[in-house]
Amino acid sequence: MSFKYAYYTGCAAKGVCPELHQSTLAVARALGIELVELKSASCCGAGVIGELEYETQLAMNARNLALAERMGTDMLTVCGTCQGVLSRANHDLKGDDLRGRINEVISDSGGPYGGTIQPKHLLWVLIQDYGIKRLEERIKNPLTGLRVGPFYGCYILRPSEYLGFDDPYNPKSLEQVIRALGAQPVDYSGRTKCCGFPIVLEQESSAMRMVGTNLLEAMDKGADCLVTPCPLCHMNLDIYQGRAEKEMDRKIGLPILHLPQLVGLALGIEPRELGLEKNMVDTGRLLELASRGGVRV
Repeated sequence: MSFKYAYYTGCAAKGVCPELHQSTLAVARALGIELVELKSASCCGAGVIGELEYETQLAMNARNLALAERMGTDMLTVCGTCQGVLSRANHDLKGDDLRGRINEVISDSGGPYGGTIQPKHLLWVLIQDYGIKRLEERIKNPLTGLRVGPFYGCYILRPSEYLGFDDPYNPKSLEQVIRALGAQPVDYSGRTKCCGFPIVLEQESSAMRMVGTNLLEAMDKGADCLVTPCPLCHMNLDIYQGRAEKEMDRKIGLPILHLPQLVGLALGIEPRELGLEKNMVDTGRLLELASRGGVRV
């Protein structure tokens, strides 16, 4: 069976979080997934542009989707925020009148878009297209005993009318993948809450308290690490974790993994190939646990 996708990296995966792009390519190679990068694609707008000029954001993403459509394949993204924005755009572009108007705008820059493809997050591809059973068959280093807290973020779950992949209040997809890798998912209420990224520039103290509350709850429930499908969540939970420690007046030190980094560990890919040394919170202890099947000494 062939698995080929137009690969939409988004901005963060090749900018502030290059380890996400690096680990995605490594996992795709290991699983036999062909990714053809859309190198001329633009930013999705991250929902920010759409707050002021929705049709501008819509045109940007109609063009992005059209680039993938030319390849005759669905689009794969590794960003939960991009997934949410692209899904809404794809939903709204199903209307012939609106799509026709937007296609006029992008006629000289990549259009038209016919509305025939779907943007799919790597998480969705692993479950729906590739399949959990096929993934389990390729595990070389089961993460037995490792306790992993899922952190979905907002855009990959809500608004559900644009996404429709998982229950926005009680999702199961990350837990499915965690179990397939041999690890144990940790249940905690923060797994579906906001990471605080949207307000970090305006209300840093509030954002860091959101980060700290989510991380400490997961730790108190026994998590060895968190895994997230969104690089913006990763940035807030990983890069800003030191600031959250100061806000909460408590040491945290909880490793935060991108989804392909966790999958890659179970596939037996070397940590350096997954870019784990680039994560801000040290992953050394986590790698020790993973190498000995979660056994604690």
